[in-house]
Amino acid sequence: MTDRLAAGDTAPDFTLPDENGTEHSLHDLRGRNVIVYFYPAASTPGCTTEACDFRDSMSSLQAAGYEVLGVSKDELPALQRFKEEQSLTFPLLSDPDLAVHKAYGAYGEKNNYGKVVTGTIRSTIVVDADGVVSLPLYNVKATGHVASLRKKLGLD
Repeated sequence: MTDRLAAGDTAPDFTLPDENGTEHSLHDLRGRNVIVYFYPAASTPGCTTEACDFRDSMSSLQAAGYEVLGVSKDELPALQRFKEEQSLTFPLLSDPDLAVHKAYGAYGEKNNYGKVVTGTIRSTIVVDADGVVSLPLYNVKATGHVASLRKKLGLD
């Protein structure tokens, strides 16, 4: 099982390409709060629901000082299609070797319809302006997750 992050841990730094190949580094976002969410696969029903919820909450999240980064193992063409089809307004980052997933505890054994499998654990990690994990959430549900997250962040 991959070690999970806890509140107070230093968030592992990373640099990953977005859907257009532009690199994004966590350290470049110091001074801002960052929501890093890991999802299993672009254009699947649950991941689409979750991404659209983030999209629909972007203006209020940004107004509260949060940036959003979506991370999956998908290659860039799949991310481009997903972003375009769903009119997503935040970067979708590609982590095909799963290094960032593993560093964040977002890859490992999980229960999928009663069967133990290894894969992406739907997770959301909130990183504060100093690069410290303030809220680690693992095994989140796609539906209603953003509303729950907003409550935990005191935005509702």
